[in-house]
Amino acid sequence: MTVTGTTAASAIPVPDGVDTGPPPPAAPRAVPRLYALDGLRLVAALMVAAYHYGGRGGEVSRAWGSSPAEQFPSLHGWFAYGCLGVQIFFVISGFVICMSGWGRPLRSFFASRASRLLPSYWVAIVLVTAVFALPVVAYEAVGPSDALVNLTMLQQPLGVDRVLGVCWTLWAEVRFYALFALFVVLPGASRHRVLLFCAVWTMAAALADAANEPLLELVLMPEYAPFFIGGIGLYLVHRDRRDVTAWGVVAVGWLVGQHYAVAGLWHAPNPAFFSYRHTSVIIAVVTLGFAAVAAVALGRPRWANWRWLTVAGALTYPFYLVHEHLGWVTIGFLHQRVGLPSWATFAGTIAAMLTLAWLLNRYVEEWATPRLRRALARRG
Repeated sequence: MTVTGTTAASAIPVPDGVDTGPPPPAAPRAVPRLYALDGLRLVAALMVAAYHYGGRGGEVSRAWGSSPAEQFPSLHGWFAYGCLGVQIFFVISGFVICMSGWGRPLRSFFASRASRLLPSYWVAIVLVTAVFALPVVAYEAVGPSDALVNLTMLQQPLGVDRVLGVCWTLWAEVRFYALFALFVVLPGASRHRVLLFCAVWTMAAALADAANEPLLELVLMPEYAPFFIGGIGLYLVHRDRRDVTAWGVVAVGWLVGQHYAVAGLWHAPNPAFFSYRHTSVIIAVVTLGFAAVAAVALGRPRWANWRWLTVAGALTYPFYLVHEHLGWVTIGFLHQRVGLPSWATFAGTIAAMLTLAWLLNRYVEEWATPRLRRALARRG
C-alpha cells in the first residue's frame, strides 16, 4: 500500500514510497512525500494482524490453545473488523500506483513494482517454509514443489497450496498492476485516460459479477475493484481537489465497495463462523478508510506528516508478509510454553514481527531492491 520516492501497495500493502527508478526520457516532477500515508498503511497492517491473532472468535486456535474469544473476551469482537484493513490497503494502493505510473514508461513501472514486491516476498517464503519444517513447530509445511511455485506469486491461479496466507491479496495487487499497466501506463497516463479506465473497469466489473463468468471475475475482480478505483480517484483529487468527476469516481468506489464488504463479511449470527460483524460497523470502517486516504489526498493531516513515519511505511510490507504464520509460532511459544498472559503475548508477538520486518527491510530490501530495479530497468 506511501508516496513519492518509493511505493506502497498494497496489500497489499507494498514498501514505502514510489520508486523513482532510472529517470525516463522526461522525468516526472518531484512530489512532496505524504508521510501520513506511511502511518496509515501500518495501521491497516496492524488491523489485519489483530484479526489474525484475536478476531477469529469461533474457532479453537492451535497457537492459543483455545478460542481467541476466550483469550480476549471484550476485544475479539472488535478485532474481527481488522480484516477490513485489506480493503484500506487496496484504496491506498490505487492512490499510490496511479502516482507511481504517472509519467513513467512501462519498463520503469514494471521494474519499480517487481523490485518492491519480490525481495522480501522471496525471503518470507523461504523463512516460513523453513520454520514450519522444524520438528518443534506443530504446523504442516507445504511440499517442496508447492513451495517453489509460491516463489512465482502464481500459486492461487495454479491451485497450489499457499505458504503465506496473506498472499491472496498480493495476487489481487498483481492483477491490478497488470490492468493499470496495460490500459494507463503503456499508452501514457493522463486525466482523461485514467478517468476512462476507472469508468470502464467499474462497469465491466459489475457486468462480470452479473454474468457470473469465472474468467471475467478473475480478471476484473468485482469485489476488490471499487477500492482500487476509489484510490485512483483520490489521487486525481490530490492533483486537483476541485475535480468533480474525480470525486464522483471516489463516491462510486465507496458505494460499491461497502456493498461488497458487507456481502463478503456479514452473516447471520452463527457460532460455526470465525466471527460475527454488524453491517453498520463494516460500512463505518470502510467509510473511515476512504475518509483517511481522502484526508491525506487533501493534505489535511499536516500535523501527522512526521518524517519518522517513513519507518512505519518501510516496515509495513515485510510485517504483512510474515506476521500471520510466524506470528502463530510466536504466540504458541510465548503463551503456551513461556506462560505469558494473553495481552503480553499479543503485544510481544506484534513487537517480534515488527522487529523481523525491520531486519527484512534493513538487510534484504535496502540491499536487493535498488539492484533488482536497475537490472530490470536496464535496456538490452
